[in-house]
Amino acid sequence: MTRRQKAVATIITFCVLLVAAALSLNISWILINARRDALLILGIILFALIIAGIIVYTVFLVMEIRRNEEHDSFINAVTHELKTPIASIQLYLETLQARSVSDEQRRQFYEIMLADAHRLHQTVDQVLRAGVAREQPRGAARTAVVDMATIAQECVQVALTRHHLPPGSIQIESHEGRRLTVRGDAEELRTVITNLLDNAVKYSGTDVRVTVAVASPAPDTVWVRVQDRGVGIHKKQLKRIFNRFYRVQTRTLKQVKGTGLGLYIVRSIARAHGGRVFAQSEGEGRGATFTLELPRLAS
Repeated sequence: MTRRQKAVATIITFCVLLVAAALSLNISWILINARRDALLILGIILFALIIAGIIVYTVFLVMEIRRNEEHDSFINAVTHELKTPIASIQLYLETLQARSVSDEQRRQFYEIMLADAHRLHQTVDQVLRAGVAREQPRGAARTAVVDMATIAQECVQVALTRHHLPPGSIQIESHEGRRLTVRGDAEELRTVITNLLDNAVKYSGTDVRVTVAVASPAPDTVWVRVQDRGVGIHKKQLKRIFNRFYRVQTRTLKQVKGTGLGLYIVRSIARAHGGRVFAQSEGEGRGATFTLELPRLAS
């Protein structure tokens, strides 16, 4: 148990003792003033207010401690995501400056530095998108006609290249005869599918087997479903994974890169398009499935 968890447990125990003491005083007051109706009623009301206040204070305090813990985790994650590629770029630049290298080595150094620069850009972009996502009202982003099967295919190709995966690692399925189109922002929808694919790859470990399915379960609905066979998600975490700063805790993968903003951005964009996103998992070690559901454009 960490120091913060011990502090939370101490606060909860203290508040429970206060509630118990207040209840004891309340019962004693009732017994002593059983024949004095006015004092009895007044005492019951006052003690009820005291107990309610203690309970509300306890809930607020625990929520605030949890929020601070998630915020600290986010700061640590972002710091790591920024410092690591910066240190890498600096190292390769110092190497190029200090000694001569072959053309092949120089080309490799440039590729690594470009990859690190892309990682930096992605981290900053996620933080900025998270800030914008908080201000987007539901159903706000509906601008153009977007073919979801085409978008999904493009995102799969990008993910295979970015994560250096063999072609069969991510399979795409689309069995519909007609185009599955929605009204929205193509770039934002690419961000949604890209984030879901990145998560699926990260939490798959070394054996990456991901399936992307584009379908229409109802005439007015389009689904993009991303399924992996990775570490899975505990049922208690399923309700929290779309919160800001929250990162899935697993016993098999101890260190997973990320800021804890990807799924929050996914949910915000889905809502801005009048849709939703939800996750399913049978538990740890049994993979996870994320489904993006959007209103289908009548064809």
